[in-house]
This record gives sequence, C-alpha cells and structure tokens, in this order.
Amino acid sequence: MSGSNNIRQQMLDKTAGIRSTAERVPDASRRGARTETAPGMAGALAAAQLRVQELESAGAASNVPVSAIVPNPWQPRRVFNEAKLTELAESIREVGLIQPIVVRRAESGYQIVAGERRWRAHKILGLDDIKAVVIDCNDQDMIVLALVENMDRDDLADYEIAISIRRSESEFPTRKRLAEAVGLSRTGLYQYLAFENLPDFIKRDLDLQPRLLGCNAAEEVVSALKKHGVDGESAARELWPEVVKGDLPQGKFASAIISMATRRATGTTARERSIEKFFAGNTHAGSITKDVNSFTVKIKAAALTEAQETRIRQVISELYGDKPR
Repeated sequence: MSGSNNIRQQMLDKTAGIRSTAERVPDASRRGARTETAPGMAGALAAAQLRVQELESAGAASNVPVSAIVPNPWQPRRVFNEAKLTELAESIREVGLIQPIVVRRAESGYQIVAGERRWRAHKILGLDDIKAVVIDCNDQDMIVLALVENMDRDDLADYEIAISIRRSESEFPTRKRLAEAVGLSRTGLYQYLAFENLPDFIKRDLDLQPRLLGCNAAEEVVSALKKHGVDGESAARELWPEVVKGDLPQGKFASAIISMATRRATGTTARERSIEKFFAGNTHAGSITKDVNSFTVKIKAAALTEAQETRIRQVISELYGDKPR
C-alpha cells in the first residue's frame, strides 16, 4: 500500500462529509450515555470499521510469528475481557482464523494496526504463527485508527477513551476537529479531558481499574476539587478507597467530597475564630475577636472614657515601640 494512502487523511476527509457515511449504516447503534454530534460516534465508528475492512482485504495474508508481534502502542484498551478472549480462542481452535490481522513493520518485528484480540487469542492457544496483512502505516495513522476503531465499544471504559484522546490530540489542529473526527460534541470531549485533572492517587487506581469512574463522574469530581481546594482534595483522598471498594457509588463521589469539605471548612473556621465579649458592670462594653489573621478589640464609644483611651494608646506604644497613627 502506498504512502499516499493515508488513513488519517481519509478519516479526516470522512469527517467532513460523514453524514453520508451514517446514511449508509442507518442501523448503527449509539451509546446514549455519551454526548454526540450528528451522526456522532455511530458514523465515526462506521468509517473506521470500513477502513479496517479495506486494510484486512488490502493484500495477501502471510504467516507471521506471533512472538514477533507487539500491540499498537496507542491502543486505548487497558483491560481485556479474559472470558471473551477465551471464547474467541476456542472459536479459532475449532474453525481457524477467518479474518487476518493487520500489522506494520517495526524496528524489531511488527506492530498491530487492527486485530489485537485475535492476536491475544493465538497466544492463549500457544500458536506459533498468525495470518496477517502487512501494510505501510505511519505513527499518525496508528493513533487515529486505534482511537476511532475502539471509541464506541461498550466494554471500553471512559478512562481508556480519555487516555487515547489525550494521546491523539496533537494530531489535530484544534480540539473542535478532534471532537468531529470521533463523533463527540465539544461538551462530550471536555468530559473525557476532565480525567487529566484528577489527582494522581485516583489516576493510579484508574490505570488498574479503568471502570472506577465514568466521564460524567470524573467531570463532577474535578469541579468539586476546583471549588473546595485543599479541603476538597483531603476529602477525596479519604473517600476514594470507598469508591474503589464499591461502598460509595461513583455517581455520589463528588457530592460526598463537597459535603465533607464543607463540614471541615466550617469546623476549622469555628475552631480558629473566637469572640470574647467584655462588660462594664452589666453593660456590654465591647468584644475581642481573634482568628488566624487578626486580633481585634472593639469598644463601644459610650463605654470608653478619655482616660481609658489614653491608657490604651500608651499600652500599644509600649508593646510596639511607637505611637498609634
């Protein structure tokens, strides 16, 4: 396949007129939980699937050593369903590999362009070789195809999609064009980008269990942390293990952060700010207020004689070595 047959360019071209693509696949499903533009992810996914089919039938397949192949380095999927992989492996054992995978040559072997699940199934079976079509494909093509091909899979976590979007962002002139290419509204795109602003201790767990937070919950958590600052992050750190264990639903995580941070802020203010009233006989004469920033004495004018005022000024002068100005 020649270098001019550029997957990324074709995907961007399809984006510009993607409505016609959607019309060719009117039964393509949409994921209701994700914000889309017409025709949205369904059209973008359809375009990617068409492109993969073109690649898989682009040339004669040859046997390639399974051990010489590595995954697409921009593969968004971090967790593969072992049960489904085993099921696929059994199918391949019984009837063989129906559709070859697509690879490109790499420095020390091959990288997968499409078909990683089939390759993993071959590894489960302990097979030495796999049928593959070898094509020319640059890094930009690999990034975009990996993102769009996986974007609408129900078993792909929002966090996995978010990471792939971040990796792919530099390949588009604007975020608007990126959103169009993957069939997202700009609002939907920014929901995925919210993962980037989560604390590191949350992202470390998401690397291992990407389904712990969806993009809606992630956006709400980021908003809560931005509003409540240090108190918010402290609350999130304390509450996050409950989310990991499943004791706190991810949809209630942000509201729990807000509630705890608000209580702590109110409690801290009460502890750090004190007000003491003083009296002249039975008459309220004034108050002394102390907080983290100041020590304030307020005396009612009617309760203060000239002699007392002079004495107060003398005390201030003695304490700070200067007369009040």
